[in-house]
Amino acid sequence: MSKNFLLLVLTLLYVCDTSEKHISIDNPLSHSENTFNSVEEIPLPGNYKRIAVQKGSFAEWMRTIRFKKDNRVYLYNGKLKPNQSAHFVVLDIPVGKKNLQQCADAIMRLRAEYLFNKKKYNEISFFDNSGKEYKWSEGADRTGFENYLEKVFGWCGSAFLEKQLNPVNDLTKILPGDVFIKGGFPGHAMIVIDVAIDGNGQKVFMLAQSYMPAQDIHIVKNPLDKKLNPWYAVCSSEQIITPEYKFHRSNLRTW
Repeated sequence: MSKNFLLLVLTLLYVCDTSEKHISIDNPLSHSENTFNSVEEIPLPGNYKRIAVQKGSFAEWMRTIRFKKDNRVYLYNGKLKPNQSAHFVVLDIPVGKKNLQQCADAIMRLRAEYLFNKKKYNEISFFDNSGKEYKWSEGADRTGFENYLEKVFGWCGSAFLEKQLNPVNDLTKILPGDVFIKGGFPGHAMIVIDVAIDGNGQKVFMLAQSYMPAQDIHIVKNPLDKKLNPWYAVCSSEQIITPEYKFHRSNLRTW
């Protein structure tokens, strides 16, 4: 069976096992240099407009995240990720030198970076599975902040973050900053980095992730709809299928 035929079948059925097989939709060698500067510059499909967000909010901050010019995903050790076909752009966010900042860790990094940037230090707090709180209390000390995050990444994974977040029971209410998360050992988690809406109230969203091993945070492509890519439509399907993982709509959580 050819790859093109297999992709057609996946598109028609809208089901696949991406936890075991990667979906490749493009030649990564033709996109080694990024042409966008930040999340808010990524074009919208059709007549969609980005939803209004509160000034100073996490959602607004994420739209200003800059991209790396080198549009390749690197691992924590400086090596290229073997699969370079899953991502659309790479975020200019630290990954560290250790194999720690993986899926849920990347989400905690983004949340913590936002709060650190806004000097909301007392709101930077995460929990492990036993309920122990890891709270940042050293103000603007950047070196100490990085050491703190390493500790958080070592003890607070997807299973723990899922417990900290609140369920979103209606996918049509999806907002920037929400998280698709399936807790486990390993589980996986991806953050909704932006949301747009059209005149009929139909929403689309973009997803960002890190993965295993620890790697650059990147916005993923939509492997089943090249016209929307990298946006995903909010639809009636039970599954959200990404290039390297699949979620159920019930996996959506919020802070």
